[in-house]
Amino acid sequence: MTKDVLVLYYSHTGAVGDMARAIARGVEQVPGAAARLRTVPKVSSVAEATEPSIPVSGSPYAEASDLEACAGIALGSPTRFGNMAAPMKHFWDTTGALWARGALAGKPAAVFTSTTSLHGGQEATLLSMMTVLLHHGMLLVGVPYTVPELSATASGGTPYGASHWAGAGNDKPLSDDERRICLALGKRLATVALKLDS
Repeated sequence: MTKDVLVLYYSHTGAVGDMARAIARGVEQVPGAAARLRTVPKVSSVAEATEPSIPVSGSPYAEASDLEACAGIALGSPTRFGNMAAPMKHFWDTTGALWARGALAGKPAAVFTSTTSLHGGQEATLLSMMTVLLHHGMLLVGVPYTVPELSATASGGTPYGASHWAGAGNDKPLSDDERRICLALGKRLATVALKLDS
């Protein structure tokens, strides 16, 4: 039976979405695993809905049932001052009922991010996402140094999770090293998820 690994992301300029798709390809390289791509809507300081209930394009919006049904989660967000973006934080702030039931406890999780500046808080953002996952009792999966690109990359990539340097104009595509790190992270997460879910 195929097990779903949720790749949950928010992408403002497209870089995190590219990473999500690369991680999903890594997940799908593992026999018995399938990637489920989901995103979250933008938030507004105005107290009214500003996004359609169904996205105009791209991945569907995530629901609590996506979190509960998956065997593992890859969580991605652009960096906002060394923290996850508000739309992703807002989504997780609505998961109290899952937390109260321990619905995600014991599931593996991984994190990924993109920044416009090379030292723009990639690792701090990854750690901010890990905090939420740890509160839910999830088991963190990182990128080991056995992934050779982690030692060779001249842009993104950390042992905490996959990262990408998008450049000040958000015009830098994923480097070959960054893409391989994303694939490796997706594959590792799926492998762990299947072992834990068996």
